[in-house]
Amino acid sequence: MQCLFCKADNDRVINSRASLDALSVKRRRECLECGRRFTTYERVEKSPVRVVKKDGSRDNFDRNKILSGLLKACEKRPVSTEALENVASEIERVIYDKFEREVDTKFIGELIMRKLGVLDKVAYVRFASVYREFKDIDEFLNELKPLVSVTKKPKKSNRGKGGE
Repeated sequence: MQCLFCKADNDRVINSRASLDALSVKRRRECLECGRRFTTYERVEKSPVRVVKKDGSRDNFDRNKILSGLLKACEKRPVSTEALENVASEIERVIYDKFEREVDTKFIGELIMRKLGVLDKVAYVRFASVYREFKDIDEFLNELKPLVSVTKKPKKSNRGKGGE
């Protein structure tokens, strides 16, 4: 494995363990040239599921595209990379369990939005604004309505307390 830092191809595995989703093996490695450590993931190669895009074109499913979208949505948010890795793995597992050949981008987008809705509301709104391609503020506000509970509490009165 090539070192991320010095590009040497001389390392040793320090630690190996199955990932939480049991779909990959996480390996902690140490470069024998520069001494720095890095993590790699080993996955079973699966038969490719094709993603059908909005314009009808098809592309191979790529888990890294899911992770990239999650990272953008959660930028500067208190969400760990590990949590995003877990979400990407869950989405990948659902896709490979439900679909053999093709999956629509709409299914993937809705699945990502469901996961982000639980994980971080701001990230959900960020992703939704790009995914849904809002044309105006009304569409944006309609997406926000389910997230915001509009329960008005009556104001407490100061009457009857002392000097009135």
